[in-house]
Amino acid sequence: MPRLVDELTMVVVADYGIITTTGEAYSMKYTMKQKVAAATVTAAIMFGSLTVLPAPAAYAAQAAEVTWGVNMRTAPSASGDVIRMLKKGESISIIDETGSWYKISDASGKVGYISSNTKYTDMVSGSSAQTVTAASAGSNAVVKKSVSFRKGPSTSSSRIRYMKAGEQVKVTSKYNSYWYAVTDANGVKGYVSTQSQYLSVGSGTVSSGTTNSGSATAPSAPTQTPSTPASTNASVEKVIAAGMKYLGTPYEFGSNRNTTATFDCSDFVRQAFKDALGITLPADSRQQGEYVKNKGNYTTNINNLKRGDLMFFMSYKGSSASAYSGINKSSQKITHCGIYLGDGKILHTYSNESGGVTTSVVTGKHWEYRFLFGGSAL
Repeated sequence: MPRLVDELTMVVVADYGIITTTGEAYSMKYTMKQKVAAATVTAAIMFGSLTVLPAPAAYAAQAAEVTWGVNMRTAPSASGDVIRMLKKGESISIIDETGSWYKISDASGKVGYISSNTKYTDMVSGSSAQTVTAASAGSNAVVKKSVSFRKGPSTSSSRIRYMKAGEQVKVTSKYNSYWYAVTDANGVKGYVSTQSQYLSVGSGTVSSGTTNSGSATAPSAPTQTPSTPASTNASVEKVIAAGMKYLGTPYEFGSNRNTTATFDCSDFVRQAFKDALGITLPADSRQQGEYVKNKGNYTTNINNLKRGDLMFFMSYKGSSASAYSGINKSSQKITHCGIYLGDGKILHTYSNESGGVTTSVVTGKHWEYRFLFGGSAL
């Protein structure tokens, strides 16, 4: 008998134990009740009294390409078992996002989790910005490459969704050098990076500064003097955005302070402040630590840190808290520094094995146990 149902997914009430088929045969043990049910469904299909439809998709997967070797794990955690290493150039499908992890499937259909750090993957869209000819009403920009659409002008702000290549959007203002205030075709307001690789914006159509059309959840453009908290917060976001541009830049101890090809920890921090605010910090981590202390606003309590504070650490002694017990930290030398992102995370660089410039969880890790002090350099 010819196969009546081919490449269709048949969904039947779970009580009967009938599962799906996509042209493959499945071996099952049926009860009499299940056999009767299966026979009834088959007969209904044969005589045209039942229409079998493809099962609806549970999600709309986002195609992506691996741009940096990354471990595929069994769970959304660094403690999850490694399934394998995904290689640069592999095509994957992003199914879902959990915290700082993507749930993905590879070309063979195997499902696992990888870090959502943008250095590891590049979103792929079926359409390109160049093929779009009909502009949406009021739009003045086209998405060139998939980009995060966020609730606020910060990489720590919640992601609304990923915008896809070819989307028509309206850029209502340029919040600062790093963020556009944007409204999508559905009227949703948020923020998108100003990096030229993401948006093609019509010339002369975007004003500087936040307008009333910006997201209600985002702060308005600062108008205060540099000494006010609002202005300081804006400066902090500029520094972090400047640092994020260098994610994945290789690590080199004693890196050349006159180039951005490689960084060590203090060179990276110095470059972020220089790019964002034109502030040139001291060249090494110990001098930077003294610079922060001389500002008079530092803390030895890691829980009192604020976003944008510089963090300073002693040498590595081990991965457990006990390895640092009994140590007089006030006498320890600074051997590492980074920029605190909030939520127990740091932006820094310390090795090529870790991916160069990267973000790391501090809380509950050796970073927390090694912490000496931190504070604002502003």
